[in-house]
Amino acid sequence: MGRLLATYLSKFIKNGSLTVHYPDGKSESYGDGTGSHVAMELTDKAAERALVLDPALKAGELFMDGRLRITDGSIYDFLALISSNTQGLPITWSWHVLNKLRILTRRIHQHNTLRRSKSNVARHYDLDGTLYRLFLDSDRQYSCGYFEHPDDNLENAQLAKKRHIAAKMCIEDGMDVLDIGCGWGGMGLYLADLCGANVTGLTLSEEQHGIANGRAVDSGLTDRARFRLQDYRDCRGQFDRIVSVGMFEHVGVGNYPTFFDAAHRLLKPDGVMLLHSIGRFDGPGATNPWVDKYIFPGGYIPSLSEVLPKIEKAGLKVTDIEILRLHYAETLKAWRDRFLARRDEAKALYDERFCLMWEFYLAASETAFRYQDMMVFQIQITRDQEAVPLTRDYILEAEQRLRERERKVPHLRLAGE
Repeated sequence: MGRLLATYLSKFIKNGSLTVHYPDGKSESYGDGTGSHVAMELTDKAAERALVLDPALKAGELFMDGRLRITDGSIYDFLALISSNTQGLPITWSWHVLNKLRILTRRIHQHNTLRRSKSNVARHYDLDGTLYRLFLDSDRQYSCGYFEHPDDNLENAQLAKKRHIAAKMCIEDGMDVLDIGCGWGGMGLYLADLCGANVTGLTLSEEQHGIANGRAVDSGLTDRARFRLQDYRDCRGQFDRIVSVGMFEHVGVGNYPTFFDAAHRLLKPDGVMLLHSIGRFDGPGATNPWVDKYIFPGGYIPSLSEVLPKIEKAGLKVTDIEILRLHYAETLKAWRDRFLARRDEAKALYDERFCLMWEFYLAASETAFRYQDMMVFQIQITRDQEAVPLTRDYILEAEQRLRERERKVPHLRLAGE
């Protein structure tokens, strides 16, 4: 099996420089020697076999268990080297079978009932709240930032993201806004404070629910920002605007009709919805098995070809689509740098294996957006095509108005910080 791995790597790694130290004491190098050198060590024969048979799952597991060690460079350098060599990637029979099986069974893994959705959310978002303060911005935005300028830092990019989304929603003072998947409340509080909206936020995370409402109290916005521990399927009423940022990835492909039927029911006839989600360029697929097992159980990153037909069938209209290509790669780089700078604090919260898991998650996610077929889309949705202006000039104009308001309002920060 070790020889099979060596043969595969010799065909796969054409660019860059990779050295593998095998369990039998032998070392071999691959690539054309360009760029930074990366070296890895496999500690046992079983690790070799696992990596050959199912690298999508086993690479992360072996790294977490210390059986795949990076001896020169970092796990990001290793994954970037692998990702940048994916063109012309030879597929083994085991990879082909496993990928087909994962696609065929994806609806089972993404069968997100009310109870299962809450359980899946708790697995990730109800971790110790201190963890997220280690690497997110001060507003704890856990989604793709919007880098307007090359030198923007994470704080500026996340503020620009909120501003950009708000501008697309054409919000007027006093409008009722529903925030589906409100996180720690940052988007909703921005809309309440800067746009004068009456915001109802929904989350399934008890940790996020408590913090979001605490922030509303501390900011003096309880009359305009309320956060509920509720599933979107149980929400009632109608709203002038609906926003959903970074939540759609948890819906599951089988629930898309339910999600957009709910959006149609909850949106007023002249209302506007803005959906911000991770997406894929290369068409329908399956969730990476390591991510599904350890990071986002029940999650799925959709292609536009899977989303748009469900919007149409729900009787809704797509009035604008914007693709954010490398913005998430830059966001994840900032998160990874910040996490590594405070890694010892994360280890004190959990343990070394958890830190290795989180390192792999952030590095693999960044390389996916930088080198592979991942992006972020923002879809503006209405029931009436006259609900928004005919040209996109209004977005820039609204952003400028919001910038002026931001200068007069202290930046919203988390409760207790």
